[in-house]
Amino acid sequence: MQREAVLNTLVFLALPAVAVIALVLDEPFTITLATRAAILALAAVGLNLALGLGGLVSLGHAVFFGLGGYAMGILASHAQSYAPLDLGLFVIEGTKSMPVIWLTAVFVSALAALLIGLLALRTAGVYFIMITLAFGQMFYYFTISWPAYGGEDGLSIYVRNSFPGLNTLDPIQFFGLVFAVLAVVLLILGRIERSPFGLALGTARQNAARAETVGLSPFHLRLVAFVISGAVTGLAGALFADLNRFVSPTMFSWQMSGEFIVFIVLGGIGRLFGPVVGACLFVLLEHLLSGVSEFWLIYLGAILLFVVLFARGGVIGALAGRGRQHG
Repeated sequence: MQREAVLNTLVFLALPAVAVIALVLDEPFTITLATRAAILALAAVGLNLALGLGGLVSLGHAVFFGLGGYAMGILASHAQSYAPLDLGLFVIEGTKSMPVIWLTAVFVSALAALLIGLLALRTAGVYFIMITLAFGQMFYYFTISWPAYGGEDGLSIYVRNSFPGLNTLDPIQFFGLVFAVLAVVLLILGRIERSPFGLALGTARQNAARAETVGLSPFHLRLVAFVISGAVTGLAGALFADLNRFVSPTMFSWQMSGEFIVFIVLGGIGRLFGPVVGACLFVLLEHLLSGVSEFWLIYLGAILLFVVLFARGGVIGALAGRGRQHG
């Protein structure tokens, strides 16, 4: 436990250390890479609550990631064009305020997770995986055929959205904002995992029948975890869209959902900082290996295979021991 706590601290400090060093060396691209890693880590941290603690293998979490991205894109595009969004019954003004966009992204993603979860969680195993995958593909093809917001070409936002007191176009300030969001989410999810709800969810994952005998409802526990998970991933989607100032249907693709799972497996399933390690490793390997070969995913696949076969607790599990599964 002590070794893992030390390792978690080092992981937590590694990203800002890289960003500060890059700032000193005047390497804004490296700061952007660190920001990308932090955002992808946030998305995977959200999925890890459902997968690691709840045992829900979702191949559709890109739905929430994409919804968060499109919430940002739609609101910012209407603010950019000075044209309100007319929904018939009411009109929504566009905005470039990050806090408002984040709240919208979280609400829309949580609502989608609630509706999807009510249906998907009535199944289990491969059926749950296929239903979540199906929802992801539905949203993917819907956005491709949605010309109002770019269709398959996506939607560009020309100016990054604003946050009070910050210049979000400055790479180091935007990184600091993203890292602060990641830190707050890690703190909240860490408390959730150690709360009575988290313990009950873990019990339902290990033995649903036994959980029911003590008065717990595995369905409702998993549904709440799925909704929280979707909300966090949606927030990451809004940040990712702001980083790139662009949204496209690829944010809904099953490959994106697969990448989130890869982050978790690389870092350690069920470990709070596992997705952070996995996302950082993925971004680092993508940057280094893509310069070596256009087939860099083959090398990544070999590394992932090695981790699955010889380090089942992921990188954190290999370094800190497999005894503890959370935090």
